[in-house]
Amino acid sequence: METAMISSASSVIAMLKETHPSLKLQALLLLNRLVHQFWPEISDHLPIFESLYEDEKFDLHLRQLAALLISKVFYYLGELNDSLAYALKAGSLFDVLDESDYFHTLLAKAIDEYASLRLKADELNEYETVDIDHRLEAIVEKMMEKCISDGKYQQAMGIAIECRRLDKLEEAIIKSEDVQGSLSYCINVSHSYINRRDYRHKMSLVFRLLVNVWKLASPDYSSICQCLMFLDEPHGVASILEKLLRSEDKNDALLALQIAFDLVENEHNGFLMSVRDSLPTPKTLPVVAVQAAETSTAQRENFEGDLQMTDETDPADTIYAERLTKVKGILSGETSMQLTLQFLYTHNKSDLLFLLETNEQSIDSLYSQWLSQLHDDASIYGYAIMHAGTARDTFYKEKLVSVSWATNWAKFSAVAGLGVIHRGHLQQSRSVMAPYLPQGGAGGGGSPYSEGGALYALGIIHVNHGEGIRQFLRDSLRSTSVEVIQHGACLGLGLASFGTADEYIYEDIKKVLYTDSAIAGEAAGISMGLLFVGTATDKASEMLAYAHNTQHEKIIRGLALGTALTVYGREEGADPLIEKMTRDRDPIIRCGGMYSLALAYRGTANNKAMRQLLHFAVSDVCDDVRRTAVLALGFVLYSDPEQTPRIVSLLSQSYNPHVRYGAALAVGISCAGTGLSEAISLLEPLTSDVVDFVRQGALVSMAMVMVQISEASDSRVGAFRHQLEKILLDRLTDEMSNTGAILASGILDAGGRNVTIRLLSTTKHDKVTAVIGLAIFSQFWYWYPLIYFICLAFSPTAFIGLNYDLKFPKFEFMSLARPSLFEYPKRTTVFTSNITAKLPTALLSTAVKATKSRNKNKNEAEQKIVTKIGKSSIEKADSAATEEKKAEAEAMFEILFNPARVVPAQEKYIKFMEKSRYEPVKVAPSGFVLLKDLQPPYPKVIFTTTATPTSTAVKQGSHASLNTHHGFVLITG
Repeated sequence: METAMISSASSVIAMLKETHPSLKLQALLLLNRLVHQFWPEISDHLPIFESLYEDEKFDLHLRQLAALLISKVFYYLGELNDSLAYALKAGSLFDVLDESDYFHTLLAKAIDEYASLRLKADELNEYETVDIDHRLEAIVEKMMEKCISDGKYQQAMGIAIECRRLDKLEEAIIKSEDVQGSLSYCINVSHSYINRRDYRHKMSLVFRLLVNVWKLASPDYSSICQCLMFLDEPHGVASILEKLLRSEDKNDALLALQIAFDLVENEHNGFLMSVRDSLPTPKTLPVVAVQAAETSTAQRENFEGDLQMTDETDPADTIYAERLTKVKGILSGETSMQLTLQFLYTHNKSDLLFLLETNEQSIDSLYSQWLSQLHDDASIYGYAIMHAGTARDTFYKEKLVSVSWATNWAKFSAVAGLGVIHRGHLQQSRSVMAPYLPQGGAGGGGSPYSEGGALYALGIIHVNHGEGIRQFLRDSLRSTSVEVIQHGACLGLGLASFGTADEYIYEDIKKVLYTDSAIAGEAAGISMGLLFVGTATDKASEMLAYAHNTQHEKIIRGLALGTALTVYGREEGADPLIEKMTRDRDPIIRCGGMYSLALAYRGTANNKAMRQLLHFAVSDVCDDVRRTAVLALGFVLYSDPEQTPRIVSLLSQSYNPHVRYGAALAVGISCAGTGLSEAISLLEPLTSDVVDFVRQGALVSMAMVMVQISEASDSRVGAFRHQLEKILLDRLTDEMSNTGAILASGILDAGGRNVTIRLLSTTKHDKVTAVIGLAIFSQFWYWYPLIYFICLAFSPTAFIGLNYDLKFPKFEFMSLARPSLFEYPKRTTVFTSNITAKLPTALLSTAVKATKSRNKNKNEAEQKIVTKIGKSSIEKADSAATEEKKAEAEAMFEILFNPARVVPAQEKYIKFMEKSRYEPVKVAPSGFVLLKDLQPPYPKVIFTTTATPTSTAVKQGSHASLNTHHGFVLITG
């Protein structure tokens, strides 16, 4: 009460002039209580307090009180460094039990200072040392001990990881009540917190510790394998898989299969191949023997004649060989691709009438011939993206973009689009593309453009899985001197050889580059980058040297981008090359420098990289460089998408349209598939920008952000779809906006409305293929055929439950949300024209007759299509009252059947039912999930799906369409 009545600290300060130490002590105690109120007045007398601390004749407690007071004054003055220095001098008076803002601020400062000193110490060599104040270390240790004693284990683990105190990290994990949960938390923190390459390498010690702790506790083999992947130890993963596969427990084998699927999702193909090659080669056994090995003795006797098994044949070896074959198939990626292909085919909900209706209505308008051609060309890309991975090309072939009418590069793009539609169709790729492929030096498609497009398509189909097609692509490249075919062959070979760093293939591509053909050379430069993704070899210098020697802008651009691909993920290791490229006199190479920054520091949110990009965004003399610098921010920030709209907000309002375009693409790339409200708000005004190419970029980016976001969850999705329809049906729309709207429509409904864009796996690993795909896709500014690279970033939004046989068992689970919240968008009806009413136009009688004839033919075509689809698309009978009733009666949950579409926003609502026949090996709301059969003696109900090309189609040399049979089948045994 006495201190509350004080209106000034002057009287208390005057007590310090007294000679008796007890009076000085009392004054310091009072001032420490009053400093929050009178710190401006107290700060004028800092020299007095400093002299008290320095005077060694005084009691230590009194001196520490003076130091604490000085520390608090500096804190209120905003001088945190000085405040921390005196807080350390205050000794035990700087108490970790203090809950004031002063303490929490200085504690955070102390932890940051200690962490930076530990980092500096780790970076020095064995002959250098860093002095760390033992008082600073004591404060941090005391805080970690307090967190552990209070049960705040995650907080203690976070501090320990940041400060690289593995001893405290291990202590916190072991003492925690949930060791498994603590280990998983450490994994997440390690991936999300660390944003420097050198720090991540030092974090290998943390992962090593986690592996050791897991082995001491009940082993979580799935998490251990993720750690070993970070440590780049394929042999460790292989030994765990082999142990699980040899186990007599069938559930252990299921866990091995689950681990393999989880590793594949990270798209670290070099590591996966190393794991596969580290596993032993399975014994070759008849299929019947493999199937019979796990049956009962009585059943196995029925197959004795067929098996011809010797007495030495061990059933355990047979089972192990079968399991090993499955795991190797998964690690190769072929199993997951085949299962994904089946899912996308059977769940395809593409809007087959949308592009047809808008395309025909646009052509019926007063478009000039060249603009109609452009619209059709864009429709090629839109349709291919819309059906990516679905293998549904019948409509593509017969009606919308029949290759017969296309000419030159339109033909190239039309054929290449088949690769997007059939991506992952590895076994039948040659049959699918047979009508267009070069055959023995003679053009199979009758045109170099169709041949080049077919070779490009093969690369898209086999990206990351090119073992079976590389030689064919090499032979095709060697046997031609036609630059269009070389263009397609180089792109295809680069995709099929992604990241392999194959020197022989490099030499083949280099020969094409040295012909100095602009068209072929551009593709060769990009292909070299695809071949050496992330390797940062001397090839980058060789590529740059040729870029300086050629006069072709297209070649320079291809080599600049290819060079950027080689430094993927290198971070500080790429700085010398980045410095060289960003200071080059050629603006095209400087653009390559922006991509080098983007890919070297992808997903790190690195401050240095962002400062450099922002500097070029506002200072470079070339608009292309400025645009690319802003766009590149999207790649640096995709691991923290919420930051991007804030950072590029002012740039999106720049007077320079190139900067505005870059801001739109940056948001689209970084926030792809998130539906982030701030991103949509930033893009909305740009979709109506005064400059046509800005509108195009904003439309494409908006679609990337909104992909798999429903109108029920954000009403702006419906408004955007209506905006696209209006653009496509308006005859006065400019060509750039029209193309952007078609591409946006394809992206919104990509993969039959069953895929999204993901640049990070569920375990926070970068999806290399996806990042590279978007980087090259963004080059469609210069070359439209590169649009197809966006399909590399597509990831299925599905829960795919698999049993031991890798089949789809009948399995139900729940989505605890209204069904309308995540339902498929409604299909377009035939007569959906919302064009603003216009005054009647005077027409000649001949024009009226021609219009009636066109309408008649059009209606007949529509009726054929409606019949072919199998449903009437003209459904307008439902009234508003009916819709309201339906909304009122809508359930608050939904039963989903395996395999099922589960969009990212829906994952948090997924719930597995109790007392189900099947139990997931891991609790995951999406992706590939292995299911344990809890009732193995009972008959199994399997959802069967076969997706294979019809033999008739292959024989006739037409597009291979899928002959699919699916349904539930009862299987006994």
